[in-house]
Amino acid sequence: MIPQYASAMLISDLHLTPSMPLTAQRFFDFCEKDASQAEAVFILGDLFEYWVGDDASSQSPFQQEVKRALANLSTKTKTYYLHGNRDFLVGPAFLKKTGMTLLPDPSMVEIAGKRYLLAHGDALCTADLGYQVFRRWVRKTWVQKLFLSLPLGWRRSIANHLRSNSHAQYQHKTKSSQPQNLMKMNVTLEACAATLRSHTGDKLIHGHTHLPAHHVEQLGEQSWQRWVLSDWDLDHPEVGNPRANTLLINDQGEHFIDLVKS
Repeated sequence: MIPQYASAMLISDLHLTPSMPLTAQRFFDFCEKDASQAEAVFILGDLFEYWVGDDASSQSPFQQEVKRALANLSTKTKTYYLHGNRDFLVGPAFLKKTGMTLLPDPSMVEIAGKRYLLAHGDALCTADLGYQVFRRWVRKTWVQKLFLSLPLGWRRSIANHLRSNSHAQYQHKTKSSQPQNLMKMNVTLEACAATLRSHTGDKLIHGHTHLPAHHVEQLGEQSWQRWVLSDWDLDHPEVGNPRANTLLINDQGEHFIDLVKS
């Protein structure tokens, strides 16, 4: 039985970290005020900048504050979570304390009588072959168990190293005008089409690419709609306009809401 709701809000890619206090505060305000406008909230991954294990959260006052905000949200609105590429190690201990329900990536849901396929989006970026190989390895259960068995300090060092490499590669690709670099940052039509076919859907919602938009797309005889959620960043206006949005779906349709201005 897929989740069914009359209304829902969807967010993604907040990358919460103590070094981004304005973004974090907007999330806390969202949990306290905005989210109550919908029957359900779906967080489509990368809520955190990184996650090195549920045991680490007990030592982080910031992650404890996020946990309390999520737990409070879950008492008012049904809250779902999909793993992202930065926080795929969020585990059952943290989910239980927050009251969130974990969904597999991708998952079909029904909102206001329409069926939507929800995904984080990184698995759809199939032009980036190197990343897809890396993704398959780090999602293996034995690799995750090995990583989580390491001392916490080692895990944090590895996570910071991977973050630095990822940021450097992202900056290089965004500054390059070469089509192959720009393509690697985005989902492919082929991946979207195949995923939607396998789930018998024609509406896809995802994050990850930080390219918010509504697309009407087609490949061969197959056509679909695709909504891309924005990332959140209210702390670095020098790299672009402050941004944070949610996709509200209700009986009036699909609406992007700018949470910076609201």
